[in-house]
Amino acid sequence: MLIEQIYTGCLAQGAYYIESDGEAAVIDPLREVQPYIEKAERRNAKIKYVFETHFHADFVSGHQDLAAKTGAKIVYGPTGMKLGFDAIIAEDNQVFTLGKIKIKLIHTPGHTMESSCYLLINEEGKEEAIFTGDTLFIGDVGRPDLAQKVIAELTQDKLAAHLYDSLRNKVMPLSDDLIVYPAHGAGSACGKNMSKETSDTLGNQKKTNYALQEMTKEEFIKEVLTGLTPPPAYFPQNVMMNIQGYDSIDKVLERGIRPLSPVEFDAAANETGALILDTRDPQVFAKGFVPNSVNIGIDGSFAVWVGAMIPDVKQEILLIADEGKEEEVITRLARVGYDHALGYLKGGIEAWKGAGHEVDQITQVTVEELAKIKEHNPDINILDVRKNSEYLSEHVLDAENAPLDYLNDSMPKINKDKTYYVHCAGGYRSMIFNSALRARGFDNLVDVAGGFKAIKESEKFKVSDYVCPTTLL
Repeated sequence: MLIEQIYTGCLAQGAYYIESDGEAAVIDPLREVQPYIEKAERRNAKIKYVFETHFHADFVSGHQDLAAKTGAKIVYGPTGMKLGFDAIIAEDNQVFTLGKIKIKLIHTPGHTMESSCYLLINEEGKEEAIFTGDTLFIGDVGRPDLAQKVIAELTQDKLAAHLYDSLRNKVMPLSDDLIVYPAHGAGSACGKNMSKETSDTLGNQKKTNYALQEMTKEEFIKEVLTGLTPPPAYFPQNVMMNIQGYDSIDKVLERGIRPLSPVEFDAAANETGALILDTRDPQVFAKGFVPNSVNIGIDGSFAVWVGAMIPDVKQEILLIADEGKEEEVITRLARVGYDHALGYLKGGIEAWKGAGHEVDQITQVTVEELAKIKEHNPDINILDVRKNSEYLSEHVLDAENAPLDYLNDSMPKINKDKTYYVHCAGGYRSMIFNSALRARGFDNLVDVAGGFKAIKESEKFKVSDYVCPTTLL
C-alpha cells in the first residue's frame, strides 16, 4: 500500500495518491492531472477512483479531466446538487474497495453540506488514516461561511452547528492513532489559523486543536466564527465550476500559450477588455513594465492573489512572463479557474522596448532612504497593505492600514495628490498594490523595498508592541 501526500505550497493544498495491489485513487486532485496519470503508469497501476471531499471553493479540482482521461469514477458525499458530469453520489459509511484496502466515506457536513472524510482501512482491516478535506485541519477546522455564498439559506451559524455535530459524532470517536491528512495547511483562506504541519495524529489534534476541546455547541459556533473575514470573490465561482464542469486543461493551455508580438500584444490590449498581468519578480517589474499592467509574481502565492485581485474568473488576461514560464503561469491560473488567457508577450519586456513602446516604472526607496525622508518630514504618509490581523499584531506607529485583500475598500483612504510610502511584509504584496492602483491613476505611490521586515530590523522606526494574532485571515 502507498499513501502519498502531494502538497502544493502556493495554494497550501494537499492532494493524495493512494495505491494498493495495482489500483489507485486520487483525493482532491489539482487541475493539472497528468502528474497523477504518469505516477500511476510508472507504478503499473490503474486509477479507479477520484474521491472529492467537497465542492472546493479555493481551487478548481481536476476531477473531471482525470476521470475523462483514465475512466476513474468520481465520488462525492451525499448531495442534491445537479452535476454537469457523471459521478457516484455516495451514502454515509459507504465502503469502496481499492486493491486490498478499503476506503469508507464518512459524511461530515459543516464546512459545506456535502463535505465528507475518507477513512482508510488497511490490508489487515485496521483503520490507518483519515483524509479530512476541509472538515478538520491541523490546528483548525474549515470555516463554515463559504457555502452560504452559493446557497443563501445555509447561514454560517447553521453550518457551524452541523460542523460541531460532525466533529463530535463522526470524527472524534475514531481512534487516536489515526493519521489525519487535511486538504489545506497554513496560508489557505479556508481556515483562520492553520498549522504549518500538514499531517498529525487524531489523538494529538484532540489535545491541541481548539475546536476539538470540550465546549457547548453555542460556544463552538462563537469560537469558530470569531475572526473570520469575507472570503475572496472568486470562491463561489470556483464552486460552480466544480459542480457544473469546465473546459479541459488541455484546451485552456492551447488557448493561452499563444505568443504575441509587441504589435499583436498592443492591439489585443486595445481591442479587448483584457487585463495585462505581469508575473515577473516584483523588483524586476518595478524597473520597467508595460503601462497599466498589474504585477503578481509567479514565485509567491500567485494563484491566491490572482483570485483576490481579479473578481471575475472569466476575465480575459494578457500575460507577461519570464521566458519558459508561460505554461506554468497559465496552469497556475487555471488552478483557480482563470481559463481565459489570450496569449503572452513574445520576447517579454525587452521586445516591447525594442519595438519602441512606452515603459512605466514604480519608484522604490530603501528603508534607510525612507528614514532620512521622515527625518526631514515627520508627517509623511506610510501605508501598510498587510492583512488587518498582521497590522494589529505589529505595525509602524502612525502607519495607516489599507489591506491589499480588500483593495476596493482601501482605495478611498488614498488621496491621489499626496505621496504614500507603501509596504507589506517583504515586498511581494506592496508591488501588487502599487501596480494595481497605478493602473487606476494613482501615480504617487512609492514602494518600500524589503517591507515591514526590513523596517523593523533597521530599528529606525517606532513599532507598536507585538500582540499575538487570533486569526491569520
